[in-house]
Amino acid sequence: MPNCFSAIIASMILVTGSTGFIGKKLVEKLEENSVDFRLLMSPGLPGSQLPKGKNFNVVLSSLGDKGSLRAALSNVDIVFHLAGVEQEGSNADLRRFEVNNLEAFTDIAKAAGVNRFYYMSHLGADRNSAYGLMKAKGLGEEVVRNSGLPYTIFRSSWLFGDGDHFTESIARLIRKFMGFFFLPGEGTVLLQPLWIDDFVTAMVWSMDMPATVNQTLEVGGPEHLSFRDIAQQVADGMSKTPRFLNISPVQYSFFSQLIESNMKNPAINVYWMDYLAENRTTSLDSMARLFEINPARMKTKLSYLKG
Repeated sequence: MPNCFSAIIASMILVTGSTGFIGKKLVEKLEENSVDFRLLMSPGLPGSQLPKGKNFNVVLSSLGDKGSLRAALSNVDIVFHLAGVEQEGSNADLRRFEVNNLEAFTDIAKAAGVNRFYYMSHLGADRNSAYGLMKAKGLGEEVVRNSGLPYTIFRSSWLFGDGDHFTESIARLIRKFMGFFFLPGEGTVLLQPLWIDDFVTAMVWSMDMPATVNQTLEVGGPEHLSFRDIAQQVADGMSKTPRFLNISPVQYSFFSQLIESNMKNPAINVYWMDYLAENRTTSLDSMARLFEINPARMKTKLSYLKG
């Protein structure tokens, strides 16, 4: 287990996506350990999402505003680029965000003297992927690798925890359809859920681990579970007994588009099938081997669904 802050206690860290699921947890961890950090936040963000009661160092800037980015990166040593646009569903401009904006961001970060750039990716990321989100993440990875910055790319499995877009989305669908739950195919695709606290701990520890520099790290939880098994565990955590209905992947794609178009703050969007089209797994010992972390099993950490 590394002495996780021995090398970076005096560093300034910039976090993008700090109002998202992963970003919030990372900021909590940094704050707990009295590490200096700055938040890069969109100027169009609703006031309800801005930090309350905290004297955070905040810079309001889009990733397309080069002048503001230069100011945000002043005296920054480490960047955690956790922002993403896939939650925007069909409105997301993946190419602009994951390639064009990222190229500008990494260029400015290099000029500013940043000595570590973290990029958040997904298992299955591949520039040649047939799935839009995985293709965009694969292209984004190439931008980071070719930037000239020391980097660490995390390809994670689906992350879960209080406030996630995974288990809580499944729970919302079970509630909305009165106990019916639709599965693409027979729900046999394998996933590897990873508890958010374990993942954020690995990210923080990696800052003091030279072996993780210029590496693409694939991480996942301690078990390979089918999507049907995951939905069942979520239902058990809610004390619900859903009825599973198998539909074809094409029908599920249509279903996800329908949900996105007709729900305020939709539970799922068009990119869900990018996750569920193929197995999204890595080695079961990834967290133990890389970080000496024995990750939690999903069923032991679902108490937040009781409400």
